[in-house]
Amino acid sequence: MEDRTLAIPLELAARSEPAPSARSRLRTSGAMPASARGLTLGLSSILLSLAAWQLASTLRFDFVFRFENVPPPTAVVRAAGELFLAPNFAAHVASSVRRVLAGFLLASAGAVVLGLAIGRFRTARQLLLPPLELVRPIPAVAWIPLAILLFASPEHSMIFITFIGAFFPVLLSTVHGVEGIDRRLLNAALTLGASPLDIYVHVIVPGALPSMVTGLSIGMGTSWFSLVTAEMISGQFGVGYYTWEAYTLQQYPNIVLGMVMIGLLGWASSAAIQWGGRRLTPWFKPLARSA
Repeated sequence: MEDRTLAIPLELAARSEPAPSARSRLRTSGAMPASARGLTLGLSSILLSLAAWQLASTLRFDFVFRFENVPPPTAVVRAAGELFLAPNFAAHVASSVRRVLAGFLLASAGAVVLGLAIGRFRTARQLLLPPLELVRPIPAVAWIPLAILLFASPEHSMIFITFIGAFFPVLLSTVHGVEGIDRRLLNAALTLGASPLDIYVHVIVPGALPSMVTGLSIGMGTSWFSLVTAEMISGQFGVGYYTWEAYTLQQYPNIVLGMVMIGLLGWASSAAIQWGGRRLTPWFKPLARSA
């Protein structure tokens, strides 16, 4: 006689299995994966933007804009080919990347340490946050004359400007990340006998890490913005200096090329931070990523 004691529970378990999700149904039906679809849409938007740029450079709107003075994409591509063959191209890129990385790393280290302290301890917040909030609204451009007076080397002054640009976004994001941690997690850790160091390592830092990654990504973008401004004033090499030199020499395609280079370098560095943040926070699933 067949044993039904195992067949019935297995049959019930098979019936109670959840239906495949919409994403799994798309995969099995041969539909385009989400990553390929996003890449296709991104490339399409870039191509459409280039086409609109090419069309606008041939039109005249003297009452508002003068697009005929803007170099078309074809002229910028020709300038890019000449620049890539130039011997000083690598020096421009290397100088800018070195300055950004130096200022960004120093700013990130200091801002994360201060942000963890300000977000966790009331005394640190009352003592440190007021003077920082007074300095925060000052734009990085306004720091350039003081940076030239503070540092004997123009290289150090430009690194300081990138430091200022990255410091406050990382600081505020870290503070908000610490303040947003659920108090029940802290109370549970204290109840289980965790030390203050354990709470920082296992509760506060992981809980604030998604906000910290966001602040690091924003800080990298502001570092590039600040650096380009500093290089236009006191640099001899760098992407910002190249862009300003092109304007001085009236090489208009090179101006747009410098802007494109700044955008590509800023996008690549921010994308690298976001990629690393996703690897460090596998438990964090925002709505856009989990949809």
